[in-house]
Amino acid sequence: MSEEPGSHGPSPSSTRAPNLKRRRVIALIAIVVAFGAIILAATRSGLHYPDGRASADPDRARIEQIVHDYILAHPEIIPEAVKRLHEREAARAVDAQRARYETPFAGAWAGAEKGDVVLVEFFDYACGFCRAAHPDIARLLEEDKALKVVWRELPVLGEDSVAAAQVSLAAAKQGRFRAFHDRLFAAGRPDPAAVAAARQAAGVTASSSPEFQREIEQNYELARAINASGTPTFVIGDRIIQGAVGYQALKDAIAEARKKT
Repeated sequence: MSEEPGSHGPSPSSTRAPNLKRRRVIALIAIVVAFGAIILAATRSGLHYPDGRASADPDRARIEQIVHDYILAHPEIIPEAVKRLHEREAARAVDAQRARYETPFAGAWAGAEKGDVVLVEFFDYACGFCRAAHPDIARLLEEDKALKVVWRELPVLGEDSVAAAQVSLAAAKQGRFRAFHDRLFAAGRPDPAAVAAARQAAGVTASSSPEFQREIEQNYELARAINASGTPTFVIGDRIIQGAVGYQALKDAIAEARKKT
């Protein structure tokens, strides 16, 4: 995830408070849904007390007390319910706009042009976790010839991130994205000297364009829609994976998505 304090969302100045409020509402809904589901199950088939005693009487007050006791005895079901609700909500957001997530900006992609699975990565050049995930993506591309990777700029870590994203988008327009992308990640943090060196080595003509800013704003919007809390965030099929989870976790998600195609 993005590694600097205060950078837990795609547009920190405008989204943190609304997202927090939204998540609290979602959490409350999840608790109510979980509570209702347990009550429904209890009325249909009976429910056991935490100590193993069975409830044969489906009286509502007794069932509610049983559910209350069960939740207190197993509080882990609440965050699990919230997590699953977030995942389903994010998957619906992706399905509703899949083409926007999976259509790259110019040349900001690699792998099979018509891959059977598309891995989308929201990234920031200043994010150390994105840098750590970079070799995993390269390995997946090398091994899986049916995979397509799409990179989406999500500069959330300051002015250097934004400046690097602008040059990166220029590289994508000029057909030199991978050359610039790989060199800048290899260089470390994207300070002006590192960006200039990577740009020169990749043969990118420095430029800025309103088109680049529109692309970045769109990526903020797409990231907000799936509650991305930082970078890297991956979209693979109907899975949203946040953080540098490693090669195997990404490979497993690709295999899972491939089964559904």
